[in-house]
Amino acid sequence: MTSAPPLADRLDGLLFFPVTAYGPDGALNLPAFRAHVRAGVDAGAAAVFACCGTGEFHALTPEEFRDCVAAAVQEAAGRVPVLAGAGYGTALAARYARLAEAAGADGLLAMPPYLVVADQAGLLRHYTDLAAATALPVIVYQRDNAVFTPETVAAFARTPGIIGLKDGLGDLDLLQRIVSAVRTEAEGEEFLYFNGLPTAELTGLAYRGLGVRRYSSAVFAFAPEVATAFHRALEGGDGTMVNRLIDGFYRPLVELRNQGRGYAVSLVKAGVRLRGTDVGPVRPPLGEPAPEHVQALAGLIEQGLALVGAPTGGR
Repeated sequence: MTSAPPLADRLDGLLFFPVTAYGPDGALNLPAFRAHVRAGVDAGAAAVFACCGTGEFHALTPEEFRDCVAAAVQEAAGRVPVLAGAGYGTALAARYARLAEAAGADGLLAMPPYLVVADQAGLLRHYTDLAAATALPVIVYQRDNAVFTPETVAAFARTPGIIGLKDGLGDLDLLQRIVSAVRTEAEGEEFLYFNGLPTAELTGLAYRGLGVRRYSSAVFAFAPEVATAFHRALEGGDGTMVNRLIDGFYRPLVELRNQGRGYAVSLVKAGVRLRGTDVGPVRPPLGEPAPEHVQALAGLIEQGLALVGAPTGGR
């Protein structure tokens, strides 16, 4: 039996960030979560990122986190890699990392440390210590209070266990300098870059100009037909379809998402429910989207499906 290729070689394609399912009583709903993960893998996801931002990592207990990661690993069944979130302070992040490793995850997405605004030396030590806590490869997530200088990212690239950077900041000037610094200061090190903005497809063309092809797709969680068609068009150079979907689906979606706080998560979860999987509401402190915004999302989903020639209605 041949061993699986390295994680870096398995992250090409659409990256699926499932939502975490809750029941009417607010408790974890593992059967619904399993169904959601299974549907995403069956729809062609290249990897599953469980219990990350869209999966409400912040709202899960360590035990719930462990159970969700284990369920995702079981549903993926080796077809695609499963990565899990790890965050908070260094000690807790390491604990989540070890839980993910024990649950069978293939890698980690390192979320920003809790609240603190640290200097670059402190951030470097935090992620270096996290990478040393397990044998799992680590992708560092740049956003909010975790913003790095090019020199720090070059140091990440030289750190055993850290394999890439997911950019959720959107500063292309900084990202270009980061790419240049890693190329010149960590020569010979393979390092991956991901567009991690909330609706990454909207900036896909801009990121590709910097050589960043990989991206996380929140849309894949509730409209894999649209996300897949966009990815295929982007990879294949079909500018007509790319622009059609940006104009008719992604730009309106981003404008809708920007109408409420937390909509990068709660609107995605509403979309999953609209497509027929009852994953429940978000947990506090997030709140549910306004009814009129859910109605607008339903119309956008129908519009997106029509643009790619997919059947409308529930999956």
